[in-house]
Amino acid sequence: MSLLQVKEVTHSYDSQKLFKWKDRSKKVLSDISLSIEEGTCLGLLGTSGAGKSTLGKVILGLARPQYGQILFQGHNIYTADKHTRQKIRRDLQAVFQDSYSSVNPRMTTEQIIAEPLENYEKLTASEQKRTIIELLERVGLSEKDLKKYPHQFSGGQLQRINIARAISLKPKLIVLDESVSSLDMVTQTLILQLLKELKEDFGLSYLFITHDIKAAYTISDTLGVLEKGKLVELYESKDQFFNSEHPVVKELRGSILAEHPRFRSIRTKVSTP
Repeated sequence: MSLLQVKEVTHSYDSQKLFKWKDRSKKVLSDISLSIEEGTCLGLLGTSGAGKSTLGKVILGLARPQYGQILFQGHNIYTADKHTRQKIRRDLQAVFQDSYSSVNPRMTTEQIIAEPLENYEKLTASEQKRTIIELLERVGLSEKDLKKYPHQFSGGQLQRINIARAISLKPKLIVLDESVSSLDMVTQTLILQLLKELKEDFGLSYLFITHDIKAAYTISDTLGVLEKGKLVELYESKDQFFNSEHPVVKELRGSILAEHPRFRSIRTKVSTP
């Protein structure tokens, strides 16, 4: 059984005109089906407006779809009983694009990471502090960062804190929604390497939502492509993606700029007839 199964999901938003008169609904997802196996990363690619973030919200339980099912460890996340939903919330975490808006600016690093631990674990004060320090060290920060506030960190450092919070409960799946897109290239590379290491060390699974092929190529095991709310292609390997003749995929590949030597091998693949 797959860790996550998305079955024929369709979702629409009601669009509105002036004076809040309802217009026809806008379909943002149409008949989406995919799955993620334990310990793997599915990279979900698409241009802006393709429906990637909406699908992420549907999977996280934040936007109930009109049609279809989201099954996590075999349970429908929208119809499961209270106890099962609580377990799903523990095992299904997220890291979003804007690292600053993802945290309370009035909370210290220690308080930010402590939130999920206080909700789900029964730790003594000393155990909790020790756990938080270990998490900080695991993401490249240290005990001296415990009492700092979000404005005292760079975007990359704060994203590390968001990652530490996301892994604090040892979840099964993390939805990463454009989680590195707002970072500079060097920081992106460091965060992607961290995510790869955590995936291997903790046996994590990821849904990596991005418009950046390079980032997806770095971390993903399989790749899917969304276009106008439809899953146009799903690839079991990155080689399949780079050999695909689908026009949407070819357009995405054509957007790669190999400004760094690390990615020139990718560019070579893209340019091969």
